[in-house]
Amino acid sequence: MTALAAAEAHSLALKDDGTVVGWGYNSNGQISIPAGLSGVTAIATYYHSLALKDDGTVVGWGRNYDGQTSIPAGLSGVTAIAAGNNYSLALKDDGTVVGWGANYDGQISIPAGLSGVTAIAAGRYYSLALKVAAP
Repeated sequence: MTALAAAEAHSLALKDDGTVVGWGYNSNGQISIPAGLSGVTAIATYYHSLALKDDGTVVGWGRNYDGQTSIPAGLSGVTAIAAGNNYSLALKDDGTVVGWGANYDGQISIPAGLSGVTAIAAGRYYSLALKVAAP
């Protein structure tokens, strides 16, 4: 195993061969791994699940009440992913962040001009971005 992701009542594991396994509660299909999913380099989960593929694209499955597994058209160059409560985040290779899904509390309202981001995290009602410190 190379990575683990856990949520309220289920877990995902990323295997050395780039495939994903899931176990636990599956009320929303969050551990029903899409057939043929491979080349995965990172995983994230909440009530839905995300996989980052080695080509910089993202795959989503599970609960999709607010479009959190409906990956934005043309999204590519992704280096990191995060899954929050009914929303998703992607960090792109240019240091910008893309968010989709629920925005009830502004969690995917990316601040204008946000760049230089090196890491992201998603919570229940908020998002975090780690920026490179200015010299």
